[in-house]
Amino acid sequence: MNTINMKNLGLSGSLLDEARSFRDLYVGRVLSQSKDLYRVVTERGEVAAEVSGKFRFDAVTPSDYPAVGDFVMVDRDDDEGGNAVIHRLLRRKSLFVRRAAGTAKEEQVVAANVDTVFVCMALGGDYNLRRVERYLGLAWSSGAVPVVVLTKADLCRDLSERLSRLEAVAPGVAVVVTSSLTDDGWQALRSYLGPGRTVAFIGSSGVGKSTLINRLVGRDLLATGEVRDGDGRGRHTTTRRELVVLAGGGVVIDTPGMRELALERADLVRTFADIDDLATQCRFRDCTHKGEPGCAVARAVADGLLDPGRLAGYRKLCKEALYEGLHSRQVEAEKMAMMFGTKGAMKEARRSAREKNRRRQGY
Repeated sequence: MNTINMKNLGLSGSLLDEARSFRDLYVGRVLSQSKDLYRVVTERGEVAAEVSGKFRFDAVTPSDYPAVGDFVMVDRDDDEGGNAVIHRLLRRKSLFVRRAAGTAKEEQVVAANVDTVFVCMALGGDYNLRRVERYLGLAWSSGAVPVVVLTKADLCRDLSERLSRLEAVAPGVAVVVTSSLTDDGWQALRSYLGPGRTVAFIGSSGVGKSTLINRLVGRDLLATGEVRDGDGRGRHTTTRRELVVLAGGGVVIDTPGMRELALERADLVRTFADIDDLATQCRFRDCTHKGEPGCAVARAVADGLLDPGRLAGYRKLCKEALYEGLHSRQVEAEKMAMMFGTKGAMKEARRSAREKNRRRQGY
């Protein structure tokens, strides 16, 4: 039997060292999930798996459970003797979490251990800059690097204008323009792929995520569907998150279309870096940009330097991510607290970062 090179699937040296500390268990990566049943790939192939009773007992939130893209430790690496049992979840380097649709607080894990996330937006009737901001907030918060992928360029008559407006809401974010009619554009996505690399596709239904993945895979692996003539929206051809292994190394994760993307957590400092920069010029350090005198953000809107729609989008996401009423420094502190927990852990993380910077600079 040919063995699968797990390093090509993203198993890093540090994860391999962690895996070796668990005796009599095998490392695998979660390909898909259907309720309580998982598909996991190991060196010997794919196995069906479920979490152990202790794992379930110890889990407190949905994000404590394995998700697509996670590396896990299972008790067997073949299907002999029934389902494998997941006993451990290895350290994650990134995690996409959103608020589950239709609920007030419950979180939903989209994918784990992603290096690059392709934020897909069709250049048709569903094009929406506020949605781009929302996706970027989720992507930056996850720990992955976002890339905006504009699909269906053949349907767009004002591409230059749309790219200019997009640059204003996605500063510093790479943009790839693709078309379903030619090979131009989507080939540029290959530069983000390769052995050990993981990319995830997110976006609304009908924007062409599955079509792009089929192009990268080289065959019609995922179903694709037509969009409605009225609003450009598509049907949910992808019904669950799934990790696809590429022949040339690396993996891609397809996700169901997200028409409603409620944020459980968001990195608004990076997403709205322009507003954050303006905030440093406000008269008051705790300015909330809601009428205070000397507000540089309000002045930029009045002078036509900042789109009022972008400021409205910032306020809306601040409220949704529970940052309403906080200025930019407090938003960053809240994000740090979410990532590292207690103030003591935050201080330790900052101390560690300072030490790393000193070592890099030769101090």
